[in-house]
Amino acid sequence: MLTTTYPFLKSLLFTLDAEKAHHLSLSGLRAAEQSGLLASLAPKLPSVDPVECMGLKFAHPVGLAAGLDKEGNTIDALGRLGFSFIEIGTITPRPQAGNPKPRLFRLPEHQALINRMGFNNPGIDSGVANVRKRQSFSGLVGFNIGKNKTTPNEQALADYLITFRAAYPVADYITVNLSSPNTPGLRDLQAAEPTARLLEALQKEREELQKTTGRFVPIAFKVAPDLHDDHIKELAKVFRDGGLDALIATNTTIDRRKIKGHRYAEEQGGLSGAPETQLSTQVIAAFHTDLGTSVPIIGVGGIMTAEDALAKLAAGATLLQLYTGFIYRGPKLIQEILNKLPAAGVS
Repeated sequence: MLTTTYPFLKSLLFTLDAEKAHHLSLSGLRAAEQSGLLASLAPKLPSVDPVECMGLKFAHPVGLAAGLDKEGNTIDALGRLGFSFIEIGTITPRPQAGNPKPRLFRLPEHQALINRMGFNNPGIDSGVANVRKRQSFSGLVGFNIGKNKTTPNEQALADYLITFRAAYPVADYITVNLSSPNTPGLRDLQAAEPTARLLEALQKEREELQKTTGRFVPIAFKVAPDLHDDHIKELAKVFRDGGLDALIATNTTIDRRKIKGHRYAEEQGGLSGAPETQLSTQVIAAFHTDLGTSVPIIGVGGIMTAEDALAKLAAGATLLQLYTGFIYRGPKLIQEILNKLPAAGVS
């Protein structure tokens, strides 16, 4: 059973370089899925009520955040571990190598990661082809889209439209990533005015694509946790007035106060995991205060325990996504969260 063997597997993987361990884990999962081994080891999940969000039905509220399966080539295996939805990417129009290595760092003392991967991915065409190949996963698949590093912000819309059009026929929803700290200038697009322009352009593009495909694909925007109160209010108004289908809160943080003194504290990149838990939950609560039920929130950022997950739901999240907590805890974390939902009044 993976839930019991994962601590041993993690101890072995943590002896390796973080990025090498990441790729080895994914290739191992793919091999185990293809051989049928993963099906026999997969955890049994408690039965909970499905969740409706963005006009879609999710088997349960726990999904995988973007960043783990950047290529969309491990969907079946990751789905076997218990996720009800998987978000792939971030995917850009053209293939991109990302930032120089090393670019991924573990901070076990803080149950955290720092990454400055830089949108390393094979490009949108490969991502779409990989998603089309999935076989066993019956859950929902989201595409997290971004711009290429070499594309100036003034031309960012063109990049987002390329990836949006390509992903549209196969995606269950599409997330616009404006909040990674690892692409220079990207967070500038998170200001209210450019965000509103981008949302409007994507809405118009969706109207045309819906005519040709017969599909309505929800649009989500992913925001940073490093937002001041006025910025949150401005963005909330943009999302509410613009008819955004969902908000994903939050991406990684550049705040280093909770890891001060750690040997990696000065490494550039986004910090995730336990040091981000409280900050992310506060941002969810702040957005929920302004958005109410008009725009559902997908909560992500430092979900390391079932209690962290429940706190995000209490703050206003409808769905949850895991990343760093999954790295440290494995599929057992999904089980623990689902086991706690009925007692918390979420069934």
